[in-house]
Amino acid sequence: MDEDVLTTLKILIIGESGVGKSSLLLRFTDDTFDPELAATIGVDFKVKTISVDGNKAKLAIWDTLHQQTANFFLKGQIDTAGQERFRTLTPSYYRGAQGVILVYDVTRRDTFVKLDNWLNELETYCTRNDIVNMLVGNKIDKENREVDRNEGLKFARKHSMLFIEASAKTCDGVQCAFEELVEKIIQTPGLWESENQNKGVKLSHREEGSGGGACGGYCSVL
Repeated sequence: MDEDVLTTLKILIIGESGVGKSSLLLRFTDDTFDPELAATIGVDFKVKTISVDGNKAKLAIWDTLHQQTANFFLKGQIDTAGQERFRTLTPSYYRGAQGVILVYDVTRRDTFVKLDNWLNELETYCTRNDIVNMLVGNKIDKENREVDRNEGLKFARKHSMLFIEASAKTCDGVQCAFEELVEKIIQTPGLWESENQNKGVKLSHREEGSGGGACGGYCSVL
């Protein structure tokens, strides 16, 4: 680990196919947007170091295929070795994660309705009970909205999640989503320190009286 990096965090991006998970990842890590981006098959993985409240954190961000896509492959569309790989993908994907970004498309109500399924999967496979979850309503640049912001906020509050609406296309809210997630993880005792207990790391704190978090309160910390 780099000497000035406080910790390395495993961050997952989950949600229905086509909600813009890969686009959010690429906007955050590479500041690029491709409207013709192909669906992720397997797992995409990127690393980026950011500084939040004076603390540097290296993020290992995982973006995986939609579970229905995996099921498609499991129905004889790939060889036996490939089937076994997808069967063992989900548990290893969730293992050891400190943060999760759960994404839905504000223009597709079906992706919002299925959020409970993703939370159930997260509960089944996640190895930590103090993991920090961020709900992101993506594609707010589009006009044909089907999910109101208050609906997303209500869902996030119900499940004690952070919440923000964003657009990978225009970059609105993207940086904020990751920064607020990391900030909350660093503020959660026991979630990341165990890996660094022998490294003599020192946590920097925001000056007293400053408010709103990394994005001036744009995100809702719930």
